[in-house]
Amino acid sequence: MTRFFFDNIDSIAFRLGPIAVHWYGLMYLGGFIAAWILGERRRAAGRLPVSRDGFSDLTFYAMLGVILGGRIGYMLFYVNLDWIWRDPMELFRVWDGGMSFHGGLLGVLVAGLYWAHRYKVPFFDAVDFVAPLVPIGLGLGRIGNFINGELWGKYTDLPWGVIYPRALQRLPQFAGMDTQQLHDMWKTGALHSYARHPSELYECLLEGVVLFAVLWLYSSKPRRRYAVSGWFALLYGIFRFAVEFIREPDPQLGYLAWGWLTMGQVLSVPLILVGLFLLWLSRRQPQPISGIAHPEAG
Repeated sequence: MTRFFFDNIDSIAFRLGPIAVHWYGLMYLGGFIAAWILGERRRAAGRLPVSRDGFSDLTFYAMLGVILGGRIGYMLFYVNLDWIWRDPMELFRVWDGGMSFHGGLLGVLVAGLYWAHRYKVPFFDAVDFVAPLVPIGLGLGRIGNFINGELWGKYTDLPWGVIYPRALQRLPQFAGMDTQQLHDMWKTGALHSYARHPSELYECLLEGVVLFAVLWLYSSKPRRRYAVSGWFALLYGIFRFAVEFIREPDPQLGYLAWGWLTMGQVLSVPLILVGLFLLWLSRRQPQPISGIAHPEAG
């Protein structure tokens, strides 16, 4: 009988005295570092008309946008809004978990607006430059979700299914059982019927690996303004909408309509529409001259 993987990875990578360094935080850090290295390589090649310090500022502002926007977005989109008057400090308890991609995206756009104004760079030139760098962090973040044993998928009998102890502990028949007890049951094969899709890894593949490969190759030469951003929004929206069909909905929200519509899908539809609009808009822009990354808008 197939023995499914038991997701019991320690979420703590290492400790520095009393400080626990979590894998999830390291994934965010790795995403920012990789984005800076690849972005600096393209900036040095003339793809962004600012100095290294200017690009470092863009990276820093984007990092703040991801963290602040991601947390605020999660609290607004996925949590009952009574926290605003019941316990407003919950907004700052990021160690309890809860980040939203869509909120993080809005945070990055706000940060980009400020940076573009400060450095006198057309806003969408900055967005088009950053878009191919974002999937690195998305993919690493989903690996962090998998290590944490969260955001799991629906039940499956596929051989790559995963047993999530945190998911089991929410079921009445396993309430009160610790991870070691569940692990012992898993060894006997008693938990095979509770295997779930590793939806975090599906998202890592689509939103991370595939999206990065497509955008990085597509943007390897100058494109019309809005085109790279358009493909990012369109492809991410489609990938996220599709994976939501096999991902377990957030328990505090459940399905919003028709027994299948999730909040993730609702938030992805505007991205798909914006992506299509930006691609249409890009067709109205002048074709960039070879070697010139930032033509003036028509």
